[in-house]
Amino acid sequence: MEYTGGSIEADHLCVLVHGLWGNPNHMISVAKALRDQYPEEKLYLLAAKRNSGSFTYDGVERGGERVCLEIEEELESIRNRGGSIKKLSIVGYSLGGLVARYAVGLLEMRGVFRQVEPVNFTTFATPHLGVRTPLRGWHNNLWNVLGARTLSMSGKQLFIVDDYRGTGRPLLEVLADPESVFISGLRRFKRRTLYANVVNDRSAVYYTTYVTKTDPYTDTSKIKANYLKGYEDVILDPLHPVSPLTAKPNDRTMADLSLSYLRNAPLMLALAIFIPVGVTAFLFNSIVQTFRSSKRIRLHESGLAGIQIENYRSPIWIKDIRGTVEDVYENLNSWQGESYLRASDDEDDDDNLTKVDNQILALERRKSHPQFPTLALAPCQFAMIDELDKVGWRKYPVWIHEVRHSHAAIIVRSDTPRFKEGLVVLRHWITEEFLI
Repeated sequence: MEYTGGSIEADHLCVLVHGLWGNPNHMISVAKALRDQYPEEKLYLLAAKRNSGSFTYDGVERGGERVCLEIEEELESIRNRGGSIKKLSIVGYSLGGLVARYAVGLLEMRGVFRQVEPVNFTTFATPHLGVRTPLRGWHNNLWNVLGARTLSMSGKQLFIVDDYRGTGRPLLEVLADPESVFISGLRRFKRRTLYANVVNDRSAVYYTTYVTKTDPYTDTSKIKANYLKGYEDVILDPLHPVSPLTAKPNDRTMADLSLSYLRNAPLMLALAIFIPVGVTAFLFNSIVQTFRSSKRIRLHESGLAGIQIENYRSPIWIKDIRGTVEDVYENLNSWQGESYLRASDDEDDDDNLTKVDNQILALERRKSHPQFPTLALAPCQFAMIDELDKVGWRKYPVWIHEVRHSHAAIIVRSDTPRFKEGLVVLRHWITEEFLI
């Protein structure tokens, strides 16, 4: 990919990790922004490529192993050419942020951070808490359970219904465990930064990309945005992102409402015709890709995919180590609403949850505020939020206005004027956040 690579004089390696269904070219604007700021003699760029396309179906664990291997190979290649990398930064986009977090744990486990200094860890629109929509009742069973079956192993992990290595816990929960190499490795970075879309992200919604229990952006007519100086209309002030607006009487006339419905009629008609066809095609493709992914996973696990997995399957617990069809999916995901925990704690316990899980939910209900109520997250998601926040992040809410596909716009995934607001995000990251 253009802009990647570097000179053997560079002492800082920055690794770019793309997302689901992605490829290295999705990160070209990120690479260009870095290269425009830092020459090849200062910064060496690596765009991870082993997880391209449908390989992202194979799960965060295998994706992380591939990225870890790429980083180790690149470090060795640079050394063999006379270079010496002293600093390492990692950037993950969408699912790539989770893959990068897993790779960080492996790098920690394999002692790489004793050779290089971890500097920047950045994620853009990464679903740190998974993509489970905060729903209750039959909606939960319909979307969160069935949706997990459409993306092979990655789907199970994103919807937090997997069992990681027989622990009885989902992989994303283990990734946030304070006693794991994943958190230990993450803590080593000088700076951890995340950028999250507040609206129109059809792949990874705000609560999961911002790692939060509330979503004040569900009704934007009730809030006033407060922007960062110099990055107006795109990046919100992380300390005071929004202010509530005083409710006004609804003065929309019946004629206004009728005109609105008429304007939306062509869109609704198109959805009625094409969505069933698209869903059918998506489900068929999911079956095919899941089958292919299963074959790749078997090859990977048997060591026939070019990776010696025994090098990456050591104990992940600190104490143990010390002792030894995209658019359709996005549209379906964006249709799901959000449910909230009631502020009171008088709801009946869920018989399917443990006593500890029910205690977590009871506590979160009591802390819920009427203005911005707590989302109906899973108990493990509340635990993830608490542990990830303890690590410490510099969080930036991003409001993309000009397109209804903010997931792609936030990193300018393709060279189009429609995504120009993403250039503001990259400028802020390069100027204010990235440490060289």
